[in-house]
Amino acid sequence: MSTIAKTITVTQKNDAWIACRIQSGDYGTVSEYIRDLIRKDEREQSQQTQLATLLQEGLDSGISERSVLKILEDAKARLKADGKL
Repeated sequence: MSTIAKTITVTQKNDAWIACRIQSGDYGTVSEYIRDLIRKDEREQSQQTQLATLLQEGLDSGISERSVLKILEDAKARLKADGKL
């Protein structure tokens, strides 16, 4: 994988925070820290997109005729069947 050099500008407060994270041993370099932030942002964006899709599917499905209790029972049964409960 090729790399591309980037130049960024941060505030003194941000610079101190980055230095603290490196000094604590959580990251070895500024680049490592920035790459981790990008990966976290990518995961968060993916989760937000997935949530938005699921919410839209729920809205598009219309109003359920099942009671709240029945919906909860069905959800628990699905989770048990999938081994998640």
